[in-house]
This record gives sequence, structure tokens and C-alpha cells, in this order.
Amino acid sequence: MILQQAPATASDRLAALRRELDRRNLSGFVIPRADQHQGEYVPPSAQRLGWLTGFTGSAGSAVVLGDKAAIFVDGRYTLQVLGEVDTGLFAPLHLTEHPPQRWLGEVLDKGDRLGFDPWLHTQEQVQTLTNICERAGAALVPCPDNPLDAVWSDRPAAPASLVIAHPENFAGRSAATKRSDIAAELERERLDAAVLSAPESVAWLLNIRADDVAFTPLPLCFAILHADGSVDVFLDPGRIAPEAVAAWSGGVRVAAPDQFEAALRLLGRGGKRVRLDSASAPFQVWETLRMAGARVEAGADPCALPRACKNAVEMAGTRAAHHRDGAAMVRFLAWLDRATQSGTVDEMTAADTLEGFRRTGRHFRGLSFPTISGAGANGAIVHYHSTPKTNRPLTAGELYLVDSGAQYLDGTTDITRTVLVGDTAPTEARRRFTLVLKGHIALARAVFPAGTTGSQLDALARRPLWSEGLDYDHGTGHGVGSFLSVHEGPQRISKVGNSVALKPGMILSNEPGYYKTGAYGIRIENLVLVAPQAAPAGAERELLGFETLTLAPIDRALVAGELLDADERDWLNAYHARVRDEIMPLLAEPAEREWLERATAALP
Repeated sequence: MILQQAPATASDRLAALRRELDRRNLSGFVIPRADQHQGEYVPPSAQRLGWLTGFTGSAGSAVVLGDKAAIFVDGRYTLQVLGEVDTGLFAPLHLTEHPPQRWLGEVLDKGDRLGFDPWLHTQEQVQTLTNICERAGAALVPCPDNPLDAVWSDRPAAPASLVIAHPENFAGRSAATKRSDIAAELERERLDAAVLSAPESVAWLLNIRADDVAFTPLPLCFAILHADGSVDVFLDPGRIAPEAVAAWSGGVRVAAPDQFEAALRLLGRGGKRVRLDSASAPFQVWETLRMAGARVEAGADPCALPRACKNAVEMAGTRAAHHRDGAAMVRFLAWLDRATQSGTVDEMTAADTLEGFRRTGRHFRGLSFPTISGAGANGAIVHYHSTPKTNRPLTAGELYLVDSGAQYLDGTTDITRTVLVGDTAPTEARRRFTLVLKGHIALARAVFPAGTTGSQLDALARRPLWSEGLDYDHGTGHGVGSFLSVHEGPQRISKVGNSVALKPGMILSNEPGYYKTGAYGIRIENLVLVAPQAAPAGAERELLGFETLTLAPIDRALVAGELLDADERDWLNAYHARVRDEIMPLLAEPAEREWLERATAALP
């Protein structure tokens, strides 16, 4: 047998795709970054956008037509895309300033046939594409047999990692209890079933974990939860460890992935009322159910909110994980302070060293995302990833930004620290670091009535920057899972409107920043836990606030103390005293203990 040689360059790959589109009588094709589950991290077999364009970011899309192509990225990746993608092949466009729908409206002609993979788009996304095509007199054509896959001859195999049990001493509740609770909610809403298209929901509901994608311990699969509490999960039965099956105590049926569509059609033939998650359910699932006769209801994933509100065991676990992670960060920062004096540390060495410190911690299972290790101008690239080509030394007088996290069996961590290399901080950078710190403190100290959403709190973190005409282009906070995704919904803190109220047990990040292109980046990130607050006399509402989980010093050398008011100074000193008291007992080396003592000294 003669194997077809894989296209070697981006130009070759683009040409091969265009030939395949022409063979199928398609004028163009839409290539999202997403897999079947709309997840942030996708397996190698689903990294179609990266294979075609070279772009490695976690969000984006491309559209290929016969004579032109474009790639769309958000504000996090506007610099990164220029360094990774041949802009002679793909025009780089801002996802919100010049979105795909606008570009397609400009370039589609009457009679064009635009293809899309119905497993890789949500219903809302397909409706948007449909509207664009109708206005242009073009046709939107579903392609269940993805044309890009037809030319990706060296495409990796689909993931098939072992699916293991996540023990109840970490999960806090049995899978049977969770199934019963969610099923009762389905009954209250008069639903017969809910399709779980987000793998993190299946993992949470059934207390299972796997390694199908990097950085997040997920089994990539679909499941159907029925109103009687039973579950059909679509996984290769040979992948599931016996102890995971035993922990289910019955009520869970396992079927091969290729049986999923048949199960959907069975729901349809029974006229069942079925909930689909608008954010993650593929268009193909909607169509299969509708064509079979099901009564389909769009709504929130029924597992999302219970998963976000951590139980007592999970909250205790994340506190313990953050203590171990804090000790690793302190050991790293102490090492960094010593090592940079020789001028031999670079971004990749620093990232590897930090991972090494984390690996010694109990229950460590890997990083929670690729470490962002940016020196000087590289720190201004929000989702920067150091490579041998871009690797920079940590140079005296510059800022170094490191955003990192880990997966532990009892919790997931995410922390960013920006530190000064050397002894002399640029005046502008020091001032702007302090503005970021003021915003961080404002959010950390926030007390708010129950029912408040993250979007209502976002301005607290931005106000100090706004006062000087500055801002940042990413959200202020994302939800975080428990040995699950480091970016977990439905809660978030962002300019983007969000109707989900913050509730006790939710974990979020607090990470305002500032980025000066070509010069430096600043971000200060701690994870926080939503917790009840004591109400003052006369209060008429239940009050909530944040418990800071992350324990590591904030670089005092970059703090312009004159910009802090008394309350902000007190918060920073109290935080550093807590870091010192809780992390010091975990350090064995005298040099590390001495460094922590200096790093957490009170501001005068």
C-alpha cells in the first residue's frame, strides 16, 4: 500500500484543503478551534485549526475560500497569531472587531456553498452562519465527513486513556447521590432526559477522571442522564477501570461511542422531552433529536451549577492543595531571586524549575495549563508560550511574568506573579503594577449581596487603571474546578454580561493586569472562594465575599507604597503575614525560610 504523504507546510496544507473542497463542490469551509465538546483543550486528533494554520492558541477559528482565507482571534492572541501564522495565507482579524460573520458577509457571493462540520459547531453558531449565507444568497452545507480530515493523512489517533475512579474522599459525594439529585431536578422541570455534552460534567457526575486531553483530567465522551437517575455513557467499555464501575453501584450503562446517535434517535422515537446545553451541544445532536421526534429544550447543563459550588470536602481539599502549591511557589521564587543574580536564567529554565518544585508535592498529577513564562516584552503577550525560538533571558531591570498552575487530586491551582529582575524597577512599570494591585485588592475585599454576578464586580478591579486611561483585554476572573478544568463555568468575572449569580463554594480567579506591547506585562492572580460574610446590624440582605486561597508573596519591590491607601496597605500586610504563617512551616531549607521572611515583611 502506498501512503499519501502529509502536506509539509501551511501552504501545502491549505492547497490540499482547497483541492478537497473543490472536489466536493464547496466554495469554502469553516474551521473552528473546537472539538465535539467545545472544550478549551482538545486532543491532537482534533487540533484542526493548529494543523492547518500553525496557530496554537486556545480560541479562534479560520475560514477558507477558494482565493482567500482568514483567521480570527481575540485580544489575548493578537500578537501571538502574527508570530505563528503565515499572514500571506491567512489574514489575521480580531474576533470582535472584525468577526467571521462580518468578513463572510463581505466575501461570500451568490450561489456559494460554505461547508461546516456539524459536530464542531453549536446550534447558535450554525444559526449565525445560516443567516450570513442567506443574506449573501449562499448555502450553508453540513459536512459530517470533515473535508479537512480527508487531507490530514498523518492525523493522530483519537484518545483512549484509562478512565479511573475519582474517590469519594476527594469528590465529597458519591456518583449515586449526584445522579439522584440531578434527576430530581429534571423531574421538577418535567424533563425526561438531559444530554451531557461537556465531558467535565460527565466526569463530575460519575466521579471519573482520565487523560484524554492535556492539563485537564477528562474522559472525552457524551452521556444521557435520565429522569429516573440512570445514565447512559458512551465510552469504550474496555477503557474503564473496574473500580470506577464498582463505585457507580449500578444505574450506569456503558455503550460504545458509535452508539450515541442511535440512543438519541431512540429518545426521539419516544417523543421524550430532552434538555441540551446551548454552550456545548453539537449541532448534529440537536438535528438528530429533532429529526427523530424528540421535544428538545435549550437550557443550562444541569450539572454545571452543582459542579461549580464545591462541597465541604472539595473546599477543604482545595485549601490543602493551595498550601502545597504555595510552598512550591515560594521555593521557586526564592530560587529565582538567587539564580537571576548570575544572569543565566531564561524563560524555559524558569518554567521547568517551577514545575520541578510542584512535582514533589503530594497528590500532584500534572500542570493545569501550559506555564506562561514571559520575560520583558514577552510578558505583554497575554497567553504567551515560550519556545526555543522565542525564549528570552531574565534580564536585570525587566519584569518577569509567570502564570502557572497544577492539578492535584484534591484541587486545581492557578497563580500569576509578576516580579522584578534585579534591584531597579522602571518608574512607569512600578506605578502600573501598583494600579493593578489596587484593583486586585479591591476585588479581594469586595462584600456584596447574594444574587450579585461577576460582571457586576468586574469594574472594581479595573477602576484604578481606568482612572489613568488604562485597561486590559481579558476577563478579570474565571471559574476553577476541583481536579477538573482550570477554566470552569458558569461563573466568571468579566465585562461580558453574565446572569449567573456568585454562590458559596464557587472558586474564581482574581487576575487584573496591564500589558504594554513591546515592553512588559503585569498580572497579579490569586484564586478566591465565594463565602458567606457576617452581616452588620441592620443588614437586609445576605452578604457574600471572597476567601483568598492562593498563598505566595506579591513582589514588594514593584509596589509604589505612596499609591496605596491605609486599607490597601493593611490588606497587603495581612495577606503577607498569612502567607508567612501558613507556608513557613512547610519549608525545610533555611535559605527559603529567610527569603520568605524578607518577601513578606510589612510595608511601613
